[in-house]
Amino acid sequence: MNISLTSDLKTFVDQQVAEGSFASTSEYVRAVLRREKAATSLRETVLAGSGGTQVAMGEAYFSALRSEILGQTATQ
Repeated sequence: MNISLTSDLKTFVDQQVAEGSFASTSEYVRAVLRREKAATSLRETVLAGSGGTQVAMGEAYFSALRSEILGQTATQ
């Protein structure tokens, strides 16, 4: 498989390798793909657990979630 990158993306990847975190550009690309695969799997798991309903996760959502959790903690 060959992948074409813009010059700024190539520079970024080369910098990641030069910093010593990765042994090669291939290792870096594999690591990025593994992270994306894990994130996709997590999103699918969360959606499956929520019955497939997507919810906007803004401040109102997290405020309601905190209230719900704190309410459950207080009653236990």
